[in-house]
Amino acid sequence: LESKLPAVAFYAPANRLIYEKLVELYQKSPPVDIAVLAEELKTTKQLESIGGFAYLTQISGRIPTTAQAQYFIDRVRELYLLRELIKVATGAVENCYNYQGGLEEFIDKVEQDIFKVTQDRVSDGAKPMKDPTHEAMNVITKMMMKKGELTGVPSGFRDLDALTFGFQKAEMIVLAARPSMGKTSLALNIAESAAMPRRGGEPATTLVFSLEMSSPQLALRMLCARARVNMKLLRDGLLSKNGSEQQELIKAADEFSKSPIFIDDSSHLTIMELRAKARRVHARHKLGFIVVDYLQLLSPSDPRVPREQQVAEASRGLKALAKELNVPVLVLSQLNRSSEKDNRTPRLSDLRESGSIEQDADVVLMLARPKDADEKFQVAADSAELIVAKQRNGPVGELKLTFLRDITRFENFTQ
Repeated sequence: LESKLPAVAFYAPANRLIYEKLVELYQKSPPVDIAVLAEELKTTKQLESIGGFAYLTQISGRIPTTAQAQYFIDRVRELYLLRELIKVATGAVENCYNYQGGLEEFIDKVEQDIFKVTQDRVSDGAKPMKDPTHEAMNVITKMMMKKGELTGVPSGFRDLDALTFGFQKAEMIVLAARPSMGKTSLALNIAESAAMPRRGGEPATTLVFSLEMSSPQLALRMLCARARVNMKLLRDGLLSKNGSEQQELIKAADEFSKSPIFIDDSSHLTIMELRAKARRVHARHKLGFIVVDYLQLLSPSDPRVPREQQVAEASRGLKALAKELNVPVLVLSQLNRSSEKDNRTPRLSDLRESGSIEQDADVVLMLARPKDADEKFQVAADSAELIVAKQRNGPVGELKLTFLRDITRFENFTQ
């Protein structure tokens, strides 16, 4: 009741006051009945303001049984939401007449206001320590019960999951690399693992924002990777029509069709448009994981602002989105050329165009060719190094992955 029906949900001030007092009584745990309620209101000198004992008797006499309580709770809440929507919509109309520039910000603000109204919870800015402590203890209990099992969304890679215990809710995870290192392939492999976990875990509804590739291109990559079909041979028409590869592709297509994966391939998205789209999908399908490919392709809200500030705004917006929807957000990012020029392992300072990416991210992953890779040996070049360069709530380290070029798929590293 307290979380779904605030006191302001009652239109009549007397009913609002009575409800507040009932909730207060319920928290103190004495018997909640009309005599105790009247006495409490009398003590705080509020009994007369609500119409006296006669009004309490009158409203309690109207409902002879609590069997219909849920219907009346829903009805009060429904009318309250309608009043709130009227208030927000009227405010939006007034603000439209007083509009003074910044259309994207204005629309985002209106959408946020409407979204807040439709939420089930009372969202207070500051919470007492009791609630977060309770949530943290639940996580601790799960960790102790599971003994090292994942507490977040699985990446599908054994060594990475061992370091992170899965991607946690409200975290922004940055996956950075130079072009053509396999960022998108790795992100798609992770998205597949999140939506279709191998060990029979709970599938996470996954939303992929692809600002670089079209959805059919992404689907082709994901199908070939899952079916383990050589994409070059497929493109060259060298695969037989009724061979095992076709059967595997049909099977993979069927699995993806039933999977909770959504792809948005809109280009020229601003961070506010991206957040608005994510909110809409989340309202309908309750998201569990979001992938953004990639950060530097997001359009600026204001092109006149310096590039570093544009990227910083996008980075902050994605971190805010992770917290708002309480889901992990995997953000792909470019690295600058420093590591290539110096022929060294990439580091946090190589994140391109803004230091705020490093600051906002909870986890930073960097994809690189291993130090011992040799151009002459195709086998060595097929291994990749994944560096966990930052992790707010866990260790950092380096791990190896195997990259199967022909099917654009990353796998657990094997010697």
